[in-house]
Amino acid sequence: MMDLNLKGKTAVVCGSTQGMGLAIAQQLAQQGAAVVMVARNQEKLTEVVKTLSTEDQQNHHTLVADFSDPAQVKSAIEAHLAKHPEANILINNTGGPPPGLAKDADPAAFQLAFNQHLICNQVLAQALGPAMQQAKYGRIINVISTSVKQPLPNLGVSNTIRGAVANWAKTLANELGQYNITVNNVLPGATETGRLSSIFENKAKKTGLTVDQVIENEKAIIPMRRFGTPQEFANVVGFLSSPAGAYINGVNIPVDGGRTACL
Repeated sequence: MMDLNLKGKTAVVCGSTQGMGLAIAQQLAQQGAAVVMVARNQEKLTEVVKTLSTEDQQNHHTLVADFSDPAQVKSAIEAHLAKHPEANILINNTGGPPPGLAKDADPAAFQLAFNQHLICNQVLAQALGPAMQQAKYGRIINVISTSVKQPLPNLGVSNTIRGAVANWAKTLANELGQYNITVNNVLPGATETGRLSSIFENKAKKTGLTVDQVIENEKAIIPMRRFGTPQEFANVVGFLSSPAGAYINGVNIPVDGGRTACL
């Protein structure tokens, strides 16, 4: 029987006040997990944590952390774990770097993105790892991009950093599998979020097309001829987080309606 129940499990979900992060937090709570919602804005966190299911009598928490400052992230998660040491699931999810060509990017943009994504992922994985080992149950899931399979135009910094995260995750999967901790990457394609709207607006300005024209052109290259929803993406994360996903480890899973051309 497929077991998707996360009752008794605790999930730390980063970037969880909007878009895919919020959908993931809501999905894991529906499966019974207690959720620690992580984001920069306490007011927004306080508002959205109320949207999480408590049908399994789980207690949810919020945690303020700024991923541009890995030291602050480390301090925040350690302070939280000192009070609430349970941790089984880590969802690494941080807003992507601004669009632009790699050849034009300031080296500082690469450094900032590296800190926000790979370094903060490492900080959180190290902080939560001992609790996962003790519980003999761990899931580290990184929300990155289909660019790790096929670099995307005009996302030079993002393509570079996402690739680094993917290789970090595969390496970690090889090291942690023996402790029943899996590490996987889920790769969103065009998903209906604020970031997608921003990318389309930027493309419209550069091409002279209307936003609607850009949207139709983008849909045309997706075999399903539509964009994904945050909930569809969260469903995949929910499966990987559950006991049902126990033997999936070290992989990149596109959730993109078939847009990525390579296998």
